[in-house]
Amino acid sequence: MMFRVVLGVIAAIGFFTLSEALTCNSCKVGILGKCLMSSQVSCAASELNCYTAKAGSDGQSIGNCPFSQRLFMVLWLKGVTFNVTTVDMKRKPDILKDLAPGAQPPFLLYGTEVKTDTNKIEEFLEETLSPPKYPRLGARNPESNTAGLDVFSKFSAYIKNSNPQMNDNLEKGLLKALKKLDDYLSTPLPDEIDENSADDVASSTRPFLDGQELTLADCNLLPKLHIVKVVCQKFRGFSIPRSLTSLWRYLDAAYAREEFSSTCPSDEEIHVAYSSVVKALK
Repeated sequence: MMFRVVLGVIAAIGFFTLSEALTCNSCKVGILGKCLMSSQVSCAASELNCYTAKAGSDGQSIGNCPFSQRLFMVLWLKGVTFNVTTVDMKRKPDILKDLAPGAQPPFLLYGTEVKTDTNKIEEFLEETLSPPKYPRLGARNPESNTAGLDVFSKFSAYIKNSNPQMNDNLEKGLLKALKKLDDYLSTPLPDEIDENSADDVASSTRPFLDGQELTLADCNLLPKLHIVKVVCQKFRGFSIPRSLTSLWRYLDAAYAREEFSSTCPSDEEIHVAYSSVVKALK
């Protein structure tokens, strides 16, 4: 059975690019030109082909796409390693037409079945790349899956507004969403509370949404938070307040992990992608 993952990114100038990988037979390959794992792992299927996009403005660097980065992180955390080579989608590679006519990456092909929804792809990877060979990445606490989900919508409204009179209120809306996320990260999870202890746990010290390790919830949220941080600073002069200490603990812990930091597009690529999205205040 053949297993392919195709991760695509919309380039700043409006076309798609993707990268074609070699068939993985021994699973000792790399991602983005660097080794992911020192140990070898075996594929969930007999052959593994992975594809990713480098839709940067220079045709080589990683382009801006939180959906592709999300799946990148899932594969990396699962310990699935793979090679990538770039393919310019302006030339409409036949492989894309054959795998999913009319579909836009990211998408996944497993046998003859094509999945084009990012959530469905993530669910499929979690079910297929399962223990004991691969780690479970699902969050134990359901609340972790929805924490911070309103941040990106508030961010979008903030940067797409051109009316100066509305700017302050929209900024406050974004701050409120960020504060709500900070509150969740500062609230102890059930497993951080010792019912037999006389001492109350006033604040959580966990690095990630659901505990000590990255989960699917983080793979979904972190790429979007990175965009929010970079775009707001560049185009609105707005920085995530340092007073949101739990949120910054989370971001600092995430940037220290290769699974996240090495899959982030450069700030410049994000600037290019959003230069036509952000509205100037007039």
